[in-house]
Amino acid sequence: MPQPVVVMKFGGSSLATTDRVRLVAERIAGRKRDGCNVVAVVSAQGDVTDELLERLRALAPNPPAREVDMLLATGEQQSAALIAAALCARGVDAVSLTGWQAGITTDGNHRKARIHRVSPHVVRSFLDSGRVAVVAGFQGISGERDITTLGRGGSDLTAVALAESLGGACEIYSDVAGVFTADPRIVEDARLLPEIRYDEMLELAALGAQVLQGRAVEYGWQHGVEIRALSTFDDSPGTLVREGSPMERLQSVTGVAIDRKVSRVLCESVPDLPGAAAAIFDGLAEAGVNVDVIVQSPSREGRTDIGFTVSDDEADTALEITRSAMVRLGAQGATLDPNVAKVSAVGAGMQSRPGVASRAFRAIADAGVNIIAISTSEIKISCLVRRDQAEASARALHAAFDLAMQPSLSD
Repeated sequence: MPQPVVVMKFGGSSLATTDRVRLVAERIAGRKRDGCNVVAVVSAQGDVTDELLERLRALAPNPPAREVDMLLATGEQQSAALIAAALCARGVDAVSLTGWQAGITTDGNHRKARIHRVSPHVVRSFLDSGRVAVVAGFQGISGERDITTLGRGGSDLTAVALAESLGGACEIYSDVAGVFTADPRIVEDARLLPEIRYDEMLELAALGAQVLQGRAVEYGWQHGVEIRALSTFDDSPGTLVREGSPMERLQSVTGVAIDRKVSRVLCESVPDLPGAAAAIFDGLAEAGVNVDVIVQSPSREGRTDIGFTVSDDEADTALEITRSAMVRLGAQGATLDPNVAKVSAVGAGMQSRPGVASRAFRAIADAGVNIIAISTSEIKISCLVRRDQAEASARALHAAFDLAMQPSLSD
């Protein structure tokens, strides 16, 4: 009977020190001793990625994207070599591989490349020979033979893609025990979720929960790869991300998330004419800027205000594009407000339960917080608030929906 394949991904915090590298190597060795074929996917150690970016920008404030990817990919390659060496020191035959050596081919979109194909024959050959394959996450190679990277948290995507191509299990290890109903550093009674639906996890990841990369969850959902989020530092069972189960019917809200890395762009006194909004958002779309929480005020004397949020790392680009559009439209101008945060409640049970929005808005109001703007979907309610009021809002939502309590069929 063939040995089962398990892909074990370890994040930067799990590899931040030499002692932690040893701990991770021992975890991997343990799974190998248990009779598994093991693929380890690793991120760059600790803050290495940020340090590399800082060094690069000290030399070139706006470096070519190709050179950014060339540099950043080295962080994961260092980790892969260190883990492979640590495994060999323990008597476990291991080999480190770059993303392209592991067969990951992407498009040519530097910094946010999308996976086109995974050819697992090289990794499979090492597994068949009894070796552990240690793969540098976060990277691949384009059709033009350029190194590309998969965006922040892209090592998660590497792991899920390899698990799919190898027909193996996927385990994502970090410094938290799994997916909680809220960030336990902010909400003391946050509860570890034993499992969560793909769509709920995808929303939470997009809204600020940092346990899993959203694109990795999306890839797993599309290809039917179940993902287990686990802690590197204890043996808790973690959280299983999978297709829908009976759990979603027990509560209207599954979890609460905060995203502080957002800014609000306000377009003032825009002519209230057909095509005005398109003129603003077309330019943002062409530049690849994602927008959210869009609010347009009622028309006053043929003029209107339009506000929307963007991520902090795209805020300057968004403001520049929007100001150009304001000039063309004859609008008053555009301003940027970085002092905001997005607080969200997510749950598949919202679709069939009335009153969820009312309950959420009342909880935030009772916490003394004013809501600036609102965005909703079938399974989420997001409220834009002042950044210093985000934690109070999250705690209020968590309490309002009784998320600290284990759901029961009688709820």
